[in-house]
Amino acid sequence: MARRFDPITIEILWRRLISIVDESDAAVARTAFSSLLRDAHDYTCMFTDSRGRELAQGTLATPGQSGAMALGIKRLVQGLPAESFRPGDVYITNDPWALAGHLNDVCVLSPIFYRARLAAFTACILHHSDIGGRVASDNREVFEEGLFIPLVKLYDAGQINQGVLDMIRANVRTPDQVNGDIRSQIAANHVCAQQVVRMLEEYGLADLDDLADEIIGRSERSIRASIARTPSGVYRSEGVVEQVEGQPDVRIRCVVTIEGSDITIDLSGSSPQVDWGGNVVYNFTYAYVHMAVKSIFDPEIPNNDGITAPIRLIAPEGTVLNCRHPAAVAARMQIGHFVTEVIYRALAKALPERVVAAGGGTPATMQMFYGRHGDGRAFHTVLIRGGGLGAGATRDGEGSFIFPANGANTPVEILESDSPLIVERRELLPDTGGPGKQRGALGRREVFRVPDDAYAPQPPVSLAIQSGRFRLPPEGLFGGQPGARAQFLVNGKPGNPYGLTQLRPGDTIVMDAAGGGGYGEPRERDREALARDLREGKVSPENARRDYGGA
Repeated sequence: MARRFDPITIEILWRRLISIVDESDAAVARTAFSSLLRDAHDYTCMFTDSRGRELAQGTLATPGQSGAMALGIKRLVQGLPAESFRPGDVYITNDPWALAGHLNDVCVLSPIFYRARLAAFTACILHHSDIGGRVASDNREVFEEGLFIPLVKLYDAGQINQGVLDMIRANVRTPDQVNGDIRSQIAANHVCAQQVVRMLEEYGLADLDDLADEIIGRSERSIRASIARTPSGVYRSEGVVEQVEGQPDVRIRCVVTIEGSDITIDLSGSSPQVDWGGNVVYNFTYAYVHMAVKSIFDPEIPNNDGITAPIRLIAPEGTVLNCRHPAAVAARMQIGHFVTEVIYRALAKALPERVVAAGGGTPATMQMFYGRHGDGRAFHTVLIRGGGLGAGATRDGEGSFIFPANGANTPVEILESDSPLIVERRELLPDTGGPGKQRGALGRREVFRVPDDAYAPQPPVSLAIQSGRFRLPPEGLFGGQPGARAQFLVNGKPGNPYGLTQLRPGDTIVMDAAGGGGYGEPRERDREALARDLREGKVSPENARRDYGGA
């Protein structure tokens, strides 16, 4: 018979679960080699019950990884015979269609055994800065984008498969960094497994299945109750995502149907898959659909398999939101991040107080610099940057956030220690937040220089960018105005943000992130708030008169 848990015990055990997964998360932060992991936190740790159902994820998990990972791990676990797992096994894969959508997201998966019985699974996905290949958004096929690792055993019953590690090292530019980061993932899984076993011993549990039933069931009931409080109906929206120059823009069509406590997200009619790296696999679309629904309806409940139960996703195969192999997918965030925004827009009339206007951090800006130091040492570093957050019903957009993803803006000092580049300026830009009753957050500028002195790198330094909003700005809501567009300049002239840029010593690039969209009519803005904007330099006097009708 299934074991039952009273509310107090459930709360104690839930907090124990979160402390366990956060401890494994901290193990990555302490041991990872790449600054993208240590400082930008572009990774996710989680564990499941013995059936592969997500039970808990790290507090700082990234939605695109965690949602895709939860679905992918359940399918991987349920697709393998239970008897195939043994103590000491460690699996590795970066199959985009199986997990988080591009080759850089490498997953390490481990079964957890307790008293010779399969009790749970633990997994860690890291965005590896370097996975080989041609680092650019304009690749045509996944084969150009780096090393493709199918699901294989990295450890078989505790014995390392050195051939797998050797294969990975032979296909990347910075093998010591990549190898170190993989070992960091293994360590995180080991920490999680140890602590899960300790918890099972302390509470007399054979596995996590009964506890998972209780937690997952409570989460499902909670989110269903919140959905049921929303008027049933059909809500529609459409979003346009700019494409590479010379190609038609991508359209995301969304129909949200609410029937009682069930919600259907239908993305039929969205553009067909494209011939560059913005294609999105089903799992990644699934992740940002669930992120949107949870954040609107019940943001405080635990993230686990239960929150997915009321949601039905329709994303036809062959579209840009459910692409077929071997589509290029490295820059999947350039389109995938817009899924949440389009769902927000569809539900804005039904739930105006729970949504925000479009933000300049959708998509996040990812800059990949690689080359060789002056002494010949290879470097490969990745920066993640946000933009201005869109305004909401009761507050201005503030800060330079990576939204709807959940990464951190990499510190300037880290870039300068990882590479020969110099950051000359980093600042917020006045008049870039969308005017509105609530104002969008300001956009952000960074200026990078390739030194031409004794610290100059060997030319060229390659730069690949994954970003957007260069032509189509973040939209406002309910009369709010758009934020300012993004901008990419090379030596003062517009650069190509979709291809590879080759830099030489002395070159300077400017990267402006977009500002957030405004919410509500600008002329309804509180006069005191507008005066504060003027004092703080967020809005210039001339734009205050033009957009807000004077100070």
